[in-house]
Amino acid sequence: MSLSATLGALALTVSAPESCARELVVLGAGQDAGAPQIGNADDTGPRLLPSSIAVIDRENGQRFLFDATPAITEQLVVLDRIEPPKNGLGIDGVFLTHAHIGHYLGLAYLGREAAGASKVPVFAMPRMVKFLRENAPWSQLHTLDNIAVTELEADGLAPVSDVFGVFPITVPHRDEFSETVGFLIMTPEKRALYVPDLDSWDEFAEAGGGTLSDLIGGVDYAFIDATFWDDNELKGRDMSAIPHPRVTGTMDRLADLPDSERAKVHFIHYNHTNPIREPDSAESKEVAERGFNIARRGMRMCLSD
Repeated sequence: MSLSATLGALALTVSAPESCARELVVLGAGQDAGAPQIGNADDTGPRLLPSSIAVIDRENGQRFLFDATPAITEQLVVLDRIEPPKNGLGIDGVFLTHAHIGHYLGLAYLGREAAGASKVPVFAMPRMVKFLRENAPWSQLHTLDNIAVTELEADGLAPVSDVFGVFPITVPHRDEFSETVGFLIMTPEKRALYVPDLDSWDEFAEAGGGTLSDLIGGVDYAFIDATFWDDNELKGRDMSAIPHPRVTGTMDRLADLPDSERAKVHFIHYNHTNPIREPDSAESKEVAERGFNIARRGMRMCLSD
């Protein structure tokens, strides 16, 4: 099923909930290593947890994580306070974007040294699944049934329940150990896009993924890569060798969109050096003045009417 076809799918009807039946929670918005990063003990800026979001489906009593970060313990505490688990850990599924440290290391805490979990569903792309099954310590999670891995298909809808589906979107990125995807999160009423890591929106379009504007047009919320502010951020480093979209470039790319479309964008996965880390910085104010948003830990968005 193509992305355009999927955007028109899942046209289910549900009764209007008295409260938010399905809710998205931002559990972290930083780059993989968060902040302060190792070797930066004198860092006095706001603390960052690695990027992760959760979806709470109150209608079915389920909770899902998108990326399992090294801060999973603290992030689950936050989620538990918002929506206590029905049973055990209350993790009904973990969707992994790729095999870089901020996006899957949290799986280790499901193992025998920590939670000793039983068959937590983990959803990942084929190379990511192979990586987990064939490399320690992740293979032990599989052998001991701490996790139960399901292989996702590129450009294929993964129905989670009758009111919730997830569509993996392949994106260009450093793929040393696995492919990289973002996720389109679909409910009958609203849709959210989660793409914390990619190299280039131009490369994405050239590979047939469509334009960023097209993606934003098909969702209600878009959480997209904001690792670096501009090309001058890392002093003494050749930033052309670190091909993430710059926040300034993404805003320029989307500058002609209507206010309502720009307001869907929530920049996420920002490095500890990125000035939007500070809510009161000039750069954060510029983002707001240009009609965009910055994802902050603890943000909550309703995915149902």
